[in-house]
Amino acid sequence: MLLGAHMSIAEGVFNAPVRGKEVGCDTVQIFVKNANRWVGKVMTDEEVEKFRQAKKETAIEPIFAHNSYLINLASPDNALYKKSINAMLGELERSERLKLPFIVMHPGAHVGSGEGAGLKRIAAAINTILDKTKGCKVKIALETTAGQGTNLGYTFEHLAALIEVVNDKKRICVCYDTCHTFAAGYDLRTRKVYEATFGEFDKAIGLKRICAFHVNDSVNELGSRIDRHAHIGQGHIGLSGFRLLMNDERFANVPMILETPKGPDMAEDVMNLNVLRGLIKKREKK
Repeated sequence: MLLGAHMSIAEGVFNAPVRGKEVGCDTVQIFVKNANRWVGKVMTDEEVEKFRQAKKETAIEPIFAHNSYLINLASPDNALYKKSINAMLGELERSERLKLPFIVMHPGAHVGSGEGAGLKRIAAAINTILDKTKGCKVKIALETTAGQGTNLGYTFEHLAALIEVVNDKKRICVCYDTCHTFAAGYDLRTRKVYEATFGEFDKAIGLKRICAFHVNDSVNELGSRIDRHAHIGQGHIGLSGFRLLMNDERFANVPMILETPKGPDMAEDVMNLNVLRGLIKKREKK
């Protein structure tokens, strides 16, 4: 299994793979700019080259991005909607410069306009973004959400509906967040419900669309619709669900990223990575 964590880009994006290596990551997720600002500092050629070198030296692969939480492609407010599209275009361009394979994106929140209207706004925005970045190799990974507030993407059908109307389907994939889907009502804790959940995903979207996992336990109960991440085995999913995921050969080459709480020394990442690796059953050599 390709295991890793979200890494800070403080003092330069090139520091992220180095930090990931320090805690034992195989793969990392990053922001391509300050996630709390609409516009980032200009990315210099020197910074891009340093990132390329750090990636090569650490052998961390893949490295992919998560977009800014400010972006809302479902917004009924036209000014915010256009601002979100432009911000997403900028993040795709940054990701392309860094040669990242995809950027994870929360679909958006309809803020009272209704789910149908919100999904239409998201689909239109994605088509605009992909059309304006033709030739760009970076894909957009729609993230499963908990459905907190008016956030869309908490059902597999929401994501399926978006993918259905996206023109360039080759540039769309899905990031499956274990905490979010659990909070949305999709269970993983026993073999029976685990297979049922991924069977439902496969029927609605297709397992081949999954390009990444966010591996987070859930502070809240199944179907709570509350997005709060817990350390692996310390939430309501528990070790049983993660044991099933860690030994699912269908996802052996899919990057799995921690987004669990941590301090400056990243000791919690080390702890969670060790727990996940400890769940992997050793296979006998043939």
